[in-house]
Amino acid sequence: MKITYFGHSAFRIETGSSVILVDPFLTGNPHFKGDVAEAKKGVTHIAISHGHSDHVGDAIAIAKETGCKVVANFEIYTWLGQKGVETAEFAGTGGTVSFDDFSVTLTQAFHSSSFTEEDGRIVYLGMPNGLVFHCKDGPTVYHMGDTDIFGDMALIEELHQPKLAMVPVGDRFTMGGAVAAVACRRYFKFDTIIPIHWGTMPILDANPDKFKEAMEGDAGKVLTPVIGEAFEV
Repeated sequence: MKITYFGHSAFRIETGSSVILVDPFLTGNPHFKGDVAEAKKGVTHIAISHGHSDHVGDAIAIAKETGCKVVANFEIYTWLGQKGVETAEFAGTGGTVSFDDFSVTLTQAFHSSSFTEEDGRIVYLGMPNGLVFHCKDGPTVYHMGDTDIFGDMALIEELHQPKLAMVPVGDRFTMGGAVAAVACRRYFKFDTIIPIHWGTMPILDANPDKFKEAMEGDAGKVLTPVIGEAFEV
């Protein structure tokens, strides 16, 4: 499996013959300095955790151009259809969508989910979610989306046993570094943790240092990949 972090909450996951973009906020992402054409090359699937613009990102344009599958909750699925995306599939919280190389399950997340249209209207887009990817040729990956800590994270560990996690740590919109560390250490047995959702807005923590410090003896599990450079797991 090959993973590329694009900054904020955006990832490219290559597993088998599938290329998955997760929360593909590329255009306007201050941490993403690459080429959108290269980032989306060969994409087969997009997974969206919730409806905020910094997570939907370039999903509509990429899906309409490539015809790739898009997985999201029902409200986002319906809204994407109104935007001309004909290849979306929906699931509810707890639901799973399966493909040849992987499946994706929507979990709880404690946040909100909406999109502000160009005319200023705010469109409600269902419950926010985390995303668990069970992959045939790599570890189970848990992208938490935007969330605070919650006790049922223990059930996510029990049900899915994820080994690689993408964890929001930037505070203000999500849990901050200290709380994120409590979530990781109390509820999960991760092998690798990538801190996300930091440094892309002035009100977010500028770096994941608070998270690393709070991880204490488990700090060796924290990976801060070079943005835009693929790594293998």
